[in-house]
Amino acid sequence: MSLYKAIRESVKNEPPELRRNRLAEWRRSNAVERIARPTNLSKARSLGYRAKQGIILARTRVLRGGRQRPLMKGGKRPRTRRRKKILGMNYQQICEQRANKKFINCEVLNSYYANEDGRFIWYEVILVDKNHPAIINDPKLKWLTEKQHTGRVFRGLTRAGDKARGFMHKGKGTEKLRPSRAAVIRHKRRRLDI
Repeated sequence: MSLYKAIRESVKNEPPELRRNRLAEWRRSNAVERIARPTNLSKARSLGYRAKQGIILARTRVLRGGRQRPLMKGGKRPRTRRRKKILGMNYQQICEQRANKKFINCEVLNSYYANEDGRFIWYEVILVDKNHPAIINDPKLKWLTEKQHTGRVFRGLTRAGDKARGFMHKGKGTEKLRPSRAAVIRHKRRRLDI
């Protein structure tokens, strides 16, 4: 059995007491916290993590459940106004954005699921310091230092963003997804104006 396969198996079969203690510790920590090493090394390595200068790991936590507006009390509200917000993002993308807001000089490379309980869900986000000399001289990561990749997490260009925008599917049924939903709507408006 290879090393990374053994790590994957150990993560799958971790004892429940270890998980319970870990979650109790994570609940007490901040919502976005920098960590020294990944909890799932094989997953982090497969997504581009390497133990070198310029690469940062952050564990991010979000509340589970539907996104709600504040409770509306009194008065008559329009029919279209509802408490539930329909977000075009998944939890993973929200975690990536929050991590990037905390570490503003970094770009999000990728992220992966860490754990969840009844109230929270955690993701570990891999961030790259785009001004670090080790990254600028690295042939595999220097593409992140280019100007067009600035703020990629906020434009839905990470893997989680692709998933939220429906880019995991191709072919029949996905005609209104590419290049983006907004672009398709603009194109329809232009055709109707003619």
